[in-house]
Amino acid sequence: MPTVLIAEDEPLLAQTLRKALAQACPELEVVASVGDGDAAVQQTLLLRPDVLFLDIRMPGRSGIEAAADIADQWEADGNSDNNSDSEGAPFPALVFITAYEQYAVQAFEAQAVDYLLKPLQPERLRMTVERLRAL
Repeated sequence: MPTVLIAEDEPLLAQTLRKALAQACPELEVVASVGDGDAAVQQTLLLRPDVLFLDIRMPGRSGIEAAADIADQWEADGNSDNNSDSEGAPFPALVFITAYEQYAVQAFEAQAVDYLLKPLQPERLRMTVERLRAL
């Protein structure tokens, strides 16, 4: 079952995304929902989810900064001599979700699979899920 981590600083929006994902892709398992960029990095490295839904503007690190830090540390962990079973897992697919259009270029430079605008539209989320399934 593919796993997901949601990083969204607005609890209501995080809950809305969780419910929308459950409808669009019931096989996804949300393993964590965090409210800031620092927790996103920490929990991603701990849980090694398959997909990250990252808000752009969050307390601590932004979603883009968190993605860069995760990538740096993921690679370092994957190259360590004492790999656990979760280490060496493929880097998660990145989906940025934000109310701000101006960060799209930065998001795709960070290798994003998709970029969703708030308020979240169910049909647009279904398209994102299809992209994720195609990976």
